[in-house]
Amino acid sequence: MSDEKDYLLISQLTQAGYCLRRAALIMNEQIWKESADTAKGRMDHRRVHTQRVERRGEDIKLYEYTVFSDSLGIMGKCDCIEATADEDGCTIPSVEFPLRLYPIEYKHGKVRAEEEYELQLCAQAMCLEEMYHTTIAEGALFYTSSHRRYPVLLTEELRDKVCHLIVKLRDIRDKMITPVADYSTKCKRCSLREICMPEVGHSAKEYCKDLEMAAKGEGEV
Repeated sequence: MSDEKDYLLISQLTQAGYCLRRAALIMNEQIWKESADTAKGRMDHRRVHTQRVERRGEDIKLYEYTVFSDSLGIMGKCDCIEATADEDGCTIPSVEFPLRLYPIEYKHGKVRAEEEYELQLCAQAMCLEEMYHTTIAEGALFYTSSHRRYPVLLTEELRDKVCHLIVKLRDIRDKMITPVADYSTKCKRCSLREICMPEVGHSAKEYCKDLEMAAKGEGEV
C-alpha cells in the first residue's frame, strides 16, 4: 500500500455521501458534535468493532477487517465480511480454500434506504475486489434496531457514484474547501446543524438571487 497520508478514509466518503459541507467541516476543520443518534450508533458499533475471525467449518466471518484500494486511494474497515467456500471465489490469507466474499455494514436504526451507506458498502467491496482479484456483486446493511438486513446490489451506477464522490472529496481536502450548505430535510437530522447553520447559507443564496433579479428589473428586494 502507498503512503497512507494520501488516502481518503471510507468513513469520510460516507459523510460526503450525506453532505459535502458536513464532510468538509469534519475533515478540514476538525469539527464534530455528538447527537443521540450518533452516540447510539457508536455504541452499537462497539459491539461489533473487535477485530476477530469466527470460523465454523467452511463458513468464516471476518470482523473489523482493514481494506484499501491503491487505484482509488481509499482505505477503511469493514464491520463484517462473510466468507463462504466457493470454488470460483478468491483466496485470502490464512484460509486454504477459495471463498466468496460478502461485506456487511452495521447501522443503527430501522431498515431504510440511505445512499451514503450504500456508497460506503460499495467502496469497501471495491477495495476487496482489488485486494483479492475477485468480483463482489452484492453486500448488505444490517440494521441493529430491527435485526434485519438490507441487501445492496453493487451496480455500475453505484460504483460510478463512488468514483465521482472520491474526486469531489479529494478536491475538498486538497484545496481546503468548505462548500456552501445545500439546505434540505437532511439538515434537520444533522448533529452539526447548529455549527453549520445551513439556513444562513440558504437565505444568503436566496437574497443574492433576489438582488440579481432586481438588478434585471425582474423583481424587488
